[in-house]
Amino acid sequence: MSSSIETIKEYTGAGFKCALFDFDGTISLIREGWQKVMVPYFCEVIEALGTGESEDGIREEVTEFVDRLTGKQTIFQCIALDEAVVRRGGEHVDPGEYKKEYLRRLEMRIADRKRGLESGALSPDSLAVKGSVEFVRALRDAGIRCFLASGTDEDDVIYEASLIGVRELFDGGIHGARDALLDCSKEAVIKNMIDEQKLDPEELVTFGDGLCITYTQCVTNKNKKTNNSNEKKSLYPRLTPMRDIGSIGSEEIQSLCRRFLQPGKPLRHLPR
Repeated sequence: MSSSIETIKEYTGAGFKCALFDFDGTISLIREGWQKVMVPYFCEVIEALGTGESEDGIREEVTEFVDRLTGKQTIFQCIALDEAVVRRGGEHVDPGEYKKEYLRRLEMRIADRKRGLESGALSPDSLAVKGSVEFVRALRDAGIRCFLASGTDEDDVIYEASLIGVRELFDGGIHGARDALLDCSKEAVIKNMIDEQKLDPEELVTFGDGLCITYTQCVTNKNKKTNNSNEKKSLYPRLTPMRDIGSIGSEEIQSLCRRFLQPGKPLRHLPR
């Protein structure tokens, strides 16, 4: 039977101890379609400047920086919008104001989903990526400590994780964006995990739905010397995209989980 899992490079480490998950699009579908809110809104702001640019050109620019900054806090995309406005001779606006308006519009799109989960009209499974909850539970049962990090505001991540029933699965904590923090929250989480858990970088695996998320290059190899002190390397395994792990099949999920275990550690309670 052919595998639907593509292996880029075989993992040869001693076993993973910690796993870091993205949230939106990896575990949760509550905010599915957020790009359909952000991109048109940002285009609307730039088009209002009346520069005479084509709508297609503006949309291409906005889509590029929205995609490039996905995975970092929402405020970074709003900063990029402000920079695009100022470059065109527009007035500087606090990026936080752009963020507030974007979140207002997004809430109009997702409010019914949250109300449905709160009332019980919608099942948590209907707004979770298929198989993802069972997969996190399997890793927990296998002795791997699980962390959650998101570019969405932290209070919202914690609340939405509760709505789909995964909050308690992340024994390493749930981490999201904070208004006072401009540093990449995922970068900070990874650095703290490496230090506090006394991990070798190859003992950490990360999961996300993005094609390229900047925190895959957040950790500098402390064990290897480099001539360039500013060079950043991706030192730990990353599995991406994780859009629908439920479509893989139970045997392949078990095979995947076995790669994460330290030799001799039992595998149990895996999804069937």
